[in-house]
Amino acid sequence: MGITSSIEDGIAEVVMEHPPVNALTVAGWFELADVVRGLGEDRSVRAVILRAEGKGFNAGVDIKEMQATEGFDALLGANRGCFAAFAAVYECAVPVIAAVHGYCLGGGIGLVGNADIVVASTDAYFGLPEVDRGALGAATHLARLVPQHKMRAMVYTAATATAQELHQFGSVLQVVERDELRPAAIEVARQIAMKSPTVIRAAKESLNGIDLWDVKRSYRYEQGFTFELNLSGVADEARDAFVEGRDADFTK
Repeated sequence: MGITSSIEDGIAEVVMEHPPVNALTVAGWFELADVVRGLGEDRSVRAVILRAEGKGFNAGVDIKEMQATEGFDALLGANRGCFAAFAAVYECAVPVIAAVHGYCLGGGIGLVGNADIVVASTDAYFGLPEVDRGALGAATHLARLVPQHKMRAMVYTAATATAQELHQFGSVLQVVERDELRPAAIEVARQIAMKSPTVIRAAKESLNGIDLWDVKRSYRYEQGFTFELNLSGVADEARDAFVEGRDADFTK
């Protein structure tokens, strides 16, 4: 349970398993960041696969933990933890391959959007339910997966997109059956691992260097609006409604 990792033939696997829905706690986000960064610093590692066990890839932050914590400690922790985990994937010294099954929501979009390569199973779908939770964030990363106007529609409506749609956009490399997902990710990782590790690490650094925007700064800008929404009180009502299983009342 939690975050586990292993290395075989230069390929590292990081597995998220946090029942019931792989919504990570504050500690879980920081642990994921530490594991991914550590693997990138290991010179024996040539590629990293990020995947999950359970119903889906990732359901974002643990809202129940946030609402059960007094004050803003859990909110601040979740924001900083997500920032650290997303950055760790982006800045990992070797390519990161995200293997996505089931739902990839909220913070999951941040991880996948910052990965180098994405493979997905036929049941995978992607979305940002943030507006329904009184928050914002990870539109930076969604914009790396879908076109601009599609991204805006998904943010405003909390609609999801399928793996097949993302494959058509070119952001998902392969769509395979669920039982073929891990082998497909390993095969891509093997192709990378066969190359010169010196060249691959240089390629990762150079590709990050020519990105059109700074994903860390862009995401941090989004987070500022989440803080404003929390100060306004609307975010607490949205999260309480989610935990209590009711519709949020935004008329107050």
